[in-house]
Amino acid sequence: MNKDTVMDNSSILILNVDDNDGARYVKTRILQSAGFAVIEAANGTDALEMARKQAPALVLLDVKLPDISGIEVCRRIKADVATCTVLVLQTSAALIGRDDKIRGLDGGADNYLAAPIEADELIANVNALLRLQRTQMDLRNSEERFRQLTENIEDVFWMFGVADHQLLYASPAYERLFGRTLAQLQQTPDDWLAAVHTEDRALVQADWQDFSNSGHYDQEFRLGQEHAIRWVRDRAFLVRDDQQRPYRIARITSDISERKNMEGLLRQADEHKDDFLATLAHELRNPLSPIRSAVTLMNTVPATQPEVHQRARDVILRQVDHLTHLVDDLLDVARISQGKLTLRQQDVELHAVVDPAIETVKALFEARGHVLTVDLPPQPVWLHGDPVRLSQIIGNLLHNAAKFTDPGGRISVSATLPQPDRIRIAVTDNGIGITSYNLARIFDMFAQGASTRDRVHDGLGIGLSLVSKLVEMHGGTVQVRSDGIGQGSTFTIELPLQQPAVVTPVVAEAAPELGAQRLLLVDDNIDSVGVMAELLTLMGHEVHTAHNAEDALALARAQLPQTIVLDLGLPGTDGYALARMLRAEPAFAHTRLIAHTGYGSDQDRERTRAAGFDFHLVKPANFDDLEQALRPVA
Repeated sequence: MNKDTVMDNSSILILNVDDNDGARYVKTRILQSAGFAVIEAANGTDALEMARKQAPALVLLDVKLPDISGIEVCRRIKADVATCTVLVLQTSAALIGRDDKIRGLDGGADNYLAAPIEADELIANVNALLRLQRTQMDLRNSEERFRQLTENIEDVFWMFGVADHQLLYASPAYERLFGRTLAQLQQTPDDWLAAVHTEDRALVQADWQDFSNSGHYDQEFRLGQEHAIRWVRDRAFLVRDDQQRPYRIARITSDISERKNMEGLLRQADEHKDDFLATLAHELRNPLSPIRSAVTLMNTVPATQPEVHQRARDVILRQVDHLTHLVDDLLDVARISQGKLTLRQQDVELHAVVDPAIETVKALFEARGHVLTVDLPPQPVWLHGDPVRLSQIIGNLLHNAAKFTDPGGRISVSATLPQPDRIRIAVTDNGIGITSYNLARIFDMFAQGASTRDRVHDGLGIGLSLVSKLVEMHGGTVQVRSDGIGQGSTFTIELPLQQPAVVTPVVAEAAPELGAQRLLLVDDNIDSVGVMAELLTLMGHEVHTAHNAEDALALARAQLPQTIVLDLGLPGTDGYALARMLRAEPAFAHTRLIAHTGYGSDQDRERTRAAGFDFHLVKPANFDDLEQALRPVA
């Protein structure tokens, strides 16, 4: 059996046209036996009407018809847009000469059969034509898909001849990317070169013209001019036939402007990173040098000169405060960038925000001989925010003003009420001022402006970025103004006000006295735990020390301390696990556990609470905070 006869032809409609009833009947039966659906017409007029209405896949058309010649019927079918794709297989019992066949095929017939026609010959011809139609349909569908693809992608697709680079096709994206018309490109195939940046044009043109010799073309270049530049990647490759002979050049041009911008940002970020690390190393070394010198001085000068020892201690405390400020700023940046910084908001009076901020920079102002003026409203002004962070905002602005104002300069803090529900706080200095270039980037991370004559670098360039982000978190705004170098600067923040709440005076209870306790200090840093132990011993406490979890557990069981000050980053078993082990023993169910650690995020504090700690102190802990944590509950 012929393979084609087993195919499902039931969906294929064939129009059988013949004025001879007997011949028409035989051909219909043959076609039906092969599974085709068949309709019939006995003249040309009916055949044309049925072809338009029924849209058959194929018309089996006899040449000799009573009203219209079959050749004319074929011509009309092929000329009509509605039926031009219908296959026509002409048959004839009388016109069987060579010229007749040529005339029929010239009239648009897809094939021509002369009677008598055998059944298998008829079916074979019909199937052959249908296969051809399916192939042509697949090709048209493929071309249509290709057309839709090239017309809808953002890349420009080109097709050229191999020998002369003659342009055969360019997709519509050309006009959007190159900014020139397809009509002009079709008239002048090299017109695209006019869109290439003048500095790149010669190289691009040379590489494109050399493609036939090198077989390689992959360029990145600019389109447009200085104020409207776009970067593109332009690639070409040979298209080969089934004999592996090149017969076309395909080319794709892609817009890579966004990638180029990202590469520029990454390079800039890498440069900022290097600058930041260099500045960080500088800033960390600065306080370490006077600390080392102060310790050396204390070891050299006899105790009979207490004023020298006191000055050395003051230096150490100031420099430790500076180091702590640097680390706190870094941690705050990390928390903000990760969305982990939370505000502990409450009603707070303006003086309770400004006074602590001024206190944090008092030593710096005194050291540099700055004159500070404070001008606040006489009446109580209430804000709603995080008191610590609000003080940090003003403190950072004051610290920034001190850094960039020469010794003996003037700095002021003023607050006004521009609206009933807004407060405006301004920090003004008569320092070195800010250039217009730096004004635009002053609140960017790691931005550094010019320096005062006596300070080449100071700070990590993150203080003002923190100010901007913290003000934004409080629903406020921050602005900077400067008339240029040597003209000073003014930083102004605006914050929403909170209407004053009714406050019931509370008589503060006296804090309970800090009596002597039995303490256990656990830290693998021998110097750190040793100095703290000596200090607490001088205060009258009985102090024991350990440097790992195993020794700490043994000492705790032997001495039963009232309070354990515990580092978290211990070797082997960490502080969290040790705290849980202690809490699991009844003897330590009520022992006070104080975490003393370099980890200070909200998540770290939550972890210490979950492990059973009563207090969480961040290194280097302020001694007042340690004293408060040791104080018994009233």
